[in-house]
Amino acid sequence: MKSVRIGAGLGFYGDSWLPIRATIERGDVRYIASDHLSELTLAILRKDLAKDASAGYTRDLVPMLTALWPLAAARGVRFVLNAGGLNPRGAGEALVAAFRAKGWRARIAVVTGDNVLERIDVLRASGNTLRHMDTGAEIDTVRDRLVFANAYLGARPITQALAAGADIVLTGRVADAALSLGPIVHELGWPLAARTQEEWDRLALGLTVGHLLECSGQGSGGNFGSAGSWSEVPDLGHIGYPLAEVREDGVALITKATGTGGRVSFDTVRQQLLYEVQNPHGYFSPDVVLDLGSLRLTDLGNDRVDILLGL
Repeated sequence: MKSVRIGAGLGFYGDSWLPIRATIERGDVRYIASDHLSELTLAILRKDLAKDASAGYTRDLVPMLTALWPLAAARGVRFVLNAGGLNPRGAGEALVAAFRAKGWRARIAVVTGDNVLERIDVLRASGNTLRHMDTGAEIDTVRDRLVFANAYLGARPITQALAAGADIVLTGRVADAALSLGPIVHELGWPLAARTQEEWDRLALGLTVGHLLECSGQGSGGNFGSAGSWSEVPDLGHIGYPLAEVREDGVALITKATGTGGRVSFDTVRQQLLYEVQNPHGYFSPDVVLDLGSLRLTDLGNDRVDILLGL
């Protein structure tokens, strides 16, 4: 049965990429999905861009891929990263220059279209109110204070870039989980324009996987301390980032590379599952809405947890 293995990359700007090396070496992964952005990060990148028109992307991109690409290329591992920040094209140009200087070859794709700061009037004229989600206030009340305005893109442009043969896909603001959902959909042939309940369920499972991988070590025990249980997680100083094996029939396995610290268990996975979730029965993404109450987790032992959707 066809399947794809995806490893977690960074969970935030400045996170360590050392555990990614272990995932590539020992995790038998096909992809690394790396999340570099938060809203605070975008504000930092806006300051960078104001000083230098060629900046605006996360500056950990080039050193990270310079360190990891020879190993990844030798094993056929592809990267999907939102390190493009507010300037994905600039990020792509910087990476091309760095690779060219070392004599390396890679097919690099850039995803744009998330930046809507200059399109606010056009969007409003077409009927989008752009009101505050909580207060309902019109955007005009804060227009003069806007630092950036970005839409969360989904998995589609990532799948298109991979289908075109990209080894590295650089995006701006996409939904965090889309970094994993894109490769899953591409490799397993799942339609993003779902029509049947089974197709929707598979997309929801892919979203679940992306949510569990988007925060690097949090998905392998690094987020377990909020329950006062960090002492129960072995060797946190050498934590291995989680990885997922997703099968075409809609079952996922969460695990990590052998010989790494951390823990993947029913408890660590379910804790990360609820991270940054306001409504467990309506976790929204551009591609699908997930009801976390429909998930079933089975702890298989030895840092392996099976996940399927449907009770």
